[in-house]
Amino acid sequence: MSYQGDLTAALKLHFGFSSFKGSQEAIIRNVMNGNDTFVLMPTGGGKSLCYQLPSLLMDGVAIVISPLIALMKNQVDAMRVFSAEDGVAHFLNSSLTRQAIEDVKADITSGKTKLLYVAPESLTKEENVDFLRQVTISFFAIDEAHCISEWGHDFRPEYRRIRPIVERIGRAPIIALTATATPKVQHDIQKTLGMTEATVFKSSFNRANLYYEVRPKVNVEKEIIRFIKNNEGKSGIIYCLSRKKVEEIAEMLAVNNIKSLAYHAGMDANTRSGNQDKFLMEDVDVIVATIAFGMGIDKPDVRYVIHYDIPKSLEGYYQETGRAGRDGGEGHCLTFYSYQDIQKLEKFMQGKPVNEQEIGKQLLMETSAYAESSVCRRKFLLHYFGEAYKEDNCCSCDNCANPPKQFDGRELIEMSLDVIEALKENFKPSHIINVLTGKADSAIKSYKHHKLEQFGSGSETDPTLWNAVLRQGLIAGFIDKEIENYGILKLTPKGKEFLDNPHEFMMVEDKKYEEQEEDAVAKAGGGTSAVDPILFSMLKDLRKKLAKKYELPPFVIFQDPSLEAMATSYPVSVAELQNVPGVGQGKAQRYGKEFAELIKRHVEENEIERPDDLVVRSVANKSKLKVFIIQNIDRKVPLDDIAEAKGLELSELLDEIESIVYSGTKLNLDYFINEVIDPDHTDDIYTYFKEEAETDDVQTALKELGENDFTEEEVRMIRIKFLSEMGN
Repeated sequence: MSYQGDLTAALKLHFGFSSFKGSQEAIIRNVMNGNDTFVLMPTGGGKSLCYQLPSLLMDGVAIVISPLIALMKNQVDAMRVFSAEDGVAHFLNSSLTRQAIEDVKADITSGKTKLLYVAPESLTKEENVDFLRQVTISFFAIDEAHCISEWGHDFRPEYRRIRPIVERIGRAPIIALTATATPKVQHDIQKTLGMTEATVFKSSFNRANLYYEVRPKVNVEKEIIRFIKNNEGKSGIIYCLSRKKVEEIAEMLAVNNIKSLAYHAGMDANTRSGNQDKFLMEDVDVIVATIAFGMGIDKPDVRYVIHYDIPKSLEGYYQETGRAGRDGGEGHCLTFYSYQDIQKLEKFMQGKPVNEQEIGKQLLMETSAYAESSVCRRKFLLHYFGEAYKEDNCCSCDNCANPPKQFDGRELIEMSLDVIEALKENFKPSHIINVLTGKADSAIKSYKHHKLEQFGSGSETDPTLWNAVLRQGLIAGFIDKEIENYGILKLTPKGKEFLDNPHEFMMVEDKKYEEQEEDAVAKAGGGTSAVDPILFSMLKDLRKKLAKKYELPPFVIFQDPSLEAMATSYPVSVAELQNVPGVGQGKAQRYGKEFAELIKRHVEENEIERPDDLVVRSVANKSKLKVFIIQNIDRKVPLDDIAEAKGLELSELLDEIESIVYSGTKLNLDYFINEVIDPDHTDDIYTYFKEEAETDDVQTALKELGENDFTEEEVRMIRIKFLSEMGN
């Protein structure tokens, strides 16, 4: 049906708005003219109106396919507010009773219903397909369309079945809508839905009011508390990847007098929705959540979004940060980054299909590239979504606020473009860097690329800098990533022209987070306090002295992060030492007196003003979970049974046990170790930690012991046994 009426009048009549936002009117006209439509519109741009208004003006019922039951209910309630007729909008999903489903179908048949929200699982049910075939359908709207793509941040396999079902029900125009899609994801969505000829409406991804910042993941709890205290009374969201971490952070904030609540899918529905309502009604300032929180949450005045953990993809990051400043006001997006988190996420992928692992790794590489890059964050982010940002300095990200030193990278970019050309534009960045640095791995040898003239031409340059060169070549438009075979680098006409006529190309080196972490302070973001280097050195000397006295490796007494925390917050009593991460009551009483006395002397002699306002109150070490673990280990319950009882992975349980042991509590795991680990392995690992280890790092231990002979879990369990017996 073609609609020739006054759309602005219809908008005013049905929704009370006087004008459309952005490209809304053009999108609605395109849908009403019977055309397939692809809408790429960032969070807060008004996507839902693009299918709500035409559904009211067209004959029949519009089918809206949506992934979240909670979101459907919100949308249906919102539509009913604008209409005198309750039956104008319905949803059809697994939460409805048989009678409720019959009532919905009656309203659709009578013509009352203009919008029907359906979960993809419900759409595939035979009885629903048969029913919808008898109904006049105005169009199909596919919301959160990125769920179709394996390259999207929220892939749902059932979304890939939508197109065949639409064909069975009866072809009608399709409008696909998403807030986040790279060119690769957009291509995948259109191809899968059979709408490659659709009219595409793409809004700018630039959220000019958001400030982007990435800090090294050091002293995170202190950094978060400092940030929130500096933004007192403002609403914020903190995202964590695991439910356990969500609860820990929410508890930690609460004991530091910050009004906060947790939100994750493991909570019962009433508690979860109650916590969400308290945040929306401003009874609490901060919600600590997994990514389950936020889809469809229209709170306009969220002033900051903090990522405790780096997200799995830049699409996820963009969507989550997009919940800040939706009213156009201030929005601070703060992310804590450690490469160890990327490695941890890669590990979680093990056991998944190879294709899924490959996609996941590519997405993680993009995320770590964003975190480590020194170029303007806005420029990097917009380029990722296929949009060019022309300004040299956005004035609204940490890299632009503190610009890094630039250098002329003409020679480096020329060498990398030359290698891409020599490789016939058919390889991914890692392969290109191996050719440049002269690393002859099996792939290089199989293609005989070690015989190329360019092989090893860039061996004097570090691979991390070559990564930066390729990224900045992409952003500058010299290189492009192939869409069909994602990750393969091609030269653009601009890149070929540069090879013919090289000219000045200013670039910056990536950030080196590992080096910053060694300082063990959150130096990023201006006003944070640093470790006292003199005190830190004195504490290390004292630890060495005590290690000799007790004939123990130094790390058994206190780990470096604990000494660093002491040299930042200056605890001057055994009681204050108990608040230092990794110390706890047992260790504080066993070793703490001499450390506290040394710190007190240093503070008095140097007239140091202690940062009392930054002392973070920690949750009591023996929380319910820790008490549960200790009691069950005392009862000799197998560790896998303890983990299962609390819904933890074994690695997460070992995290908790390590925390208990590092804080000075003695635990005996012999009953479990004797069952699951070869006695020779136990002896070898124990001897390593007792006689050879200079650090308690597990990866170092695995390299020394032989990664093919020992597992990470074995090393961690024997390390716990060693620390418990020798240090506690």
